[in-house]
Amino acid sequence: MNDLVRQHTALGESDLEWLHLLVSEWQLLSDLSFADLVLWVPTRDGTRYVSVAQMRPNTGPTSYQDDMVGHLVPRGRRPLLDAALDEGRIVREGDPEWREEVPVRVESIPVRREGRVLGVIARNTNLLTVRTPSRLELTYLQSASDLAQMIAAGSFPFPEQQVDMDASPRAGDGLIRLDADGFVQYASPNALSAYHRLGLAADLVGQHLGQITAELAPSRGPVDEALVKLASGYAPRETEVEGNGGVIQLRAIPLKPKGTRIGSLVLLRDVTELRRRERELITKDATIREIHHRVKNNLQTVAALLRLQARRMDSDPGREALNEAVRRVGSIAIVHETLSQNLDERVEFDDIADRVISMVAEISPGKVACRRSGRFGILDAEVATPLSMVLTEILQNALEHAFAPAEQGTVEVTAVRGEGREARLLITVQDDGRGLPEGFDPQRTGNLGLQIVRTLVEGELGGTFDMRPAPERGTRVVLDLPVRTRR
Repeated sequence: MNDLVRQHTALGESDLEWLHLLVSEWQLLSDLSFADLVLWVPTRDGTRYVSVAQMRPNTGPTSYQDDMVGHLVPRGRRPLLDAALDEGRIVREGDPEWREEVPVRVESIPVRREGRVLGVIARNTNLLTVRTPSRLELTYLQSASDLAQMIAAGSFPFPEQQVDMDASPRAGDGLIRLDADGFVQYASPNALSAYHRLGLAADLVGQHLGQITAELAPSRGPVDEALVKLASGYAPRETEVEGNGGVIQLRAIPLKPKGTRIGSLVLLRDVTELRRRERELITKDATIREIHHRVKNNLQTVAALLRLQARRMDSDPGREALNEAVRRVGSIAIVHETLSQNLDERVEFDDIADRVISMVAEISPGKVACRRSGRFGILDAEVATPLSMVLTEILQNALEHAFAPAEQGTVEVTAVRGEGREARLLITVQDDGRGLPEGFDPQRTGNLGLQIVRTLVEGELGGTFDMRPAPERGTRVVLDLPVRTRR
């Protein structure tokens, strides 16, 4: 719609926003009218109309099999559009049009904003299935007529109420028509069922909806006057009401076809099961986060016990082995701590990498600087946990073996992540230390740490691991891992 309006018409941005607001609401008018709606806007030179939006009803057959958006028609071909635009009033014709052997009743509704007519809504009703209307259909049609008059007067939609149409109740979910005092004139079967879910034992017709709703909603104090006013339809508002184990969503629409409120429409939907599932998911998420939090605490306890044991060791190799175990356990604890703060099983690994680098740098025998460049991005927990251990082992190996005691140097971690679902993550850990010993084969030789790296990278992560001399000085470790993005 933006492109069509800007290309063909002289409407400004504020007028375009009004049309967007109208289009976000007009599914209600289409359903209440049992009719197709097409929004026509005059072109910049005033010689034609361009259709910028279209809506089909959920409550009846369509009048248009084809998409009308983008069509241009010359002025004069559709007299009802001309009359509605020029005179600023709703125009109805006497006889229906025939389209592919289908009779269609055509009406034109001017779209007004701040006294100016921006365009015209063509309302087209398929008359092929017309029958004697029921009370529900009569209520729908009367409410549609009131809304159409409000559009023609520029008082609908309501600028102060931004509605999410995907989450807001629709006419078919449940509809209640109120008089000017808030008493129920008509309630659809779905609306009555929703109130029965709240605990209503009687009929709704003749009841004051605001008072009934406030009585059904549990309250420890006096009657909720705000809820009484909202459910009475005095202002365009949305809320949820919970009682008797049920939850209903309410949306009030004041009807002011001639400037004075003559009543209200209340759309409602039973969202009990939806809210129950949401609460179950929230409980599940909270449970998962609590599990990760407890695992993190347990791992930290294990690390503390190993650290205490290391302090009591007389053997230097034994003490160093226990300290290595402390760092391995600590790297896993960092991942679980991050997962305990998230809503899903995914983590921003850059933060984890920085914490692992800081943790391992504490063991540096000299003044070795560790830094990171590039981004790891968001990773699944099943990737983040082994990758944190791999990064810990590689950094620990570099700091222990690449530099002599008190020697200065640099260890840099670089991450390059590709795009797309089947992207790969290339990780390079390079130091400027003494380099690899003669005849060293990273795939066959090495300490326990390198064995862990090979097992995790090739087994769990499905990647490749290589360790080679750096171009100028030191050692370069390269990890190439597949990173699958979940959707």
